[in-house]
Amino acid sequence: MNKTSIVILAAGQSTRMKSELPKVLHHLAGKPMVQYAVESAAELTSEKPLLVVGYGADEVRRVVGDHVIYVEQREQLGTGHALLQASPLLEGRSETVAVCYADMPLLSTDTLRRLVELHAENKGPITMLTVEADDPMGFGRILRDEAGQVVGIVEEAVATEEQKAIRELNCGVYCFDGHWLWPHLTQLPLSPKGEYYLTDLVAMAAAEGQAVEALKINDVTEVLGINNRSHLAQAEAVMRQRINRKWMLEGVTLLDPSLIFIEATVEIGQDTVIYPNTYLQGATAIGRQCRLGPDTIVRDSTIGDGCTIEVSVVEGAVLEEDVDVGPFSHLRKGAHLAKGVHVGNFGEVKNSYLGPGTKMGHFSYLGDATVGKEVNIGAGTITCNYDGQRKHRTIIEDGAFIGSDTMLVAPVRVGAGAKIGAGSVVTHDIPPHSVAYGVPARVRDKEE
Repeated sequence: MNKTSIVILAAGQSTRMKSELPKVLHHLAGKPMVQYAVESAAELTSEKPLLVVGYGADEVRRVVGDHVIYVEQREQLGTGHALLQASPLLEGRSETVAVCYADMPLLSTDTLRRLVELHAENKGPITMLTVEADDPMGFGRILRDEAGQVVGIVEEAVATEEQKAIRELNCGVYCFDGHWLWPHLTQLPLSPKGEYYLTDLVAMAAAEGQAVEALKINDVTEVLGINNRSHLAQAEAVMRQRINRKWMLEGVTLLDPSLIFIEATVEIGQDTVIYPNTYLQGATAIGRQCRLGPDTIVRDSTIGDGCTIEVSVVEGAVLEEDVDVGPFSHLRKGAHLAKGVHVGNFGEVKNSYLGPGTKMGHFSYLGDATVGKEVNIGAGTITCNYDGQRKHRTIIEDGAFIGSDTMLVAPVRVGAGAKIGAGSVVTHDIPPHSVAYGVPARVRDKEE
């Protein structure tokens, strides 16, 4: 029998988001919010969590993939009804059932682990998460008897003024004893809204004289549920603070954390310095001792040690060590800059490899090109890679010198050590170690 199974509730539509996208797929710090609950579950147990889906189920399946076991709630009849859908898979198989929500992405793995550990010590059937806060956020209030034992939950809509003054709030996150849970789920009363709620299980346990334990936390941000775009923005701010603090503690300098945006999917090496208005997004890995920003975007890219990127956009690119980019450069998908490459102001590179030590000073575009080592790309050089129907490749071999304002009409090859004069239009291959210039460019000399 499995010790603990985790059920993540993700079936609600949440019309308050006013979106065609299922709520749990809205992104938070670069990931769908449901992903945070799935990852926390994976850290707590080797068993795949159960994800209860409903609205937008097919889309949720497509995004989350095979990291979970899916259970469908065809009618959204409350949290109790949602959990009941998992009974065929868990009843008689799990000693403990932990329940959390896909729209509560700030709940830390550590807090969830503490809840599970406390439940292991609880002789009663329920251990719940509570929080003390001045702002009730619409949460139910925790009712305790004179001995301090939890005896129930009263929802804000029906609470008395005295009960509304209670600061301990129900977070809706629970651990249940599996043997006790399933028969009691079938006994839940129907609410005035026509739904079945997990909160009623607390009163049922107390009425039976069973112990209901509570793990009380003080950080209300952990249990911020996302129901609208305002909540999403609040959660984004909290998550960004957490991410930035993590990297500063790992040895990364953030010159103004309030103006630096790092998504949860990013990795950064020690002694890297990040300047304001820098955005690190997607599957990005930054090496050690880099300098990024200001006013820079790096997305889905790999940046080697010792690189400098200033006032530029880098997306889908690979930079090896000691590469210098910017200001005002754009590295597009497929750009691969080898060690020591320099791309200066207003340079653009797309689907091209630049060999070690190559310099591309400014106002140039290299698309669908293979450039060797120690090549000079003069200002205003353009690879004319598109003929209106197809893309063609330009090859520039080692040590070539391309003069300013050169047009390279692909497909074309410039041989090793060749020199192209300024203002040339290269429409045919240029042999190695030759000198060519003109419109169209012609070989005028050949160096020994």
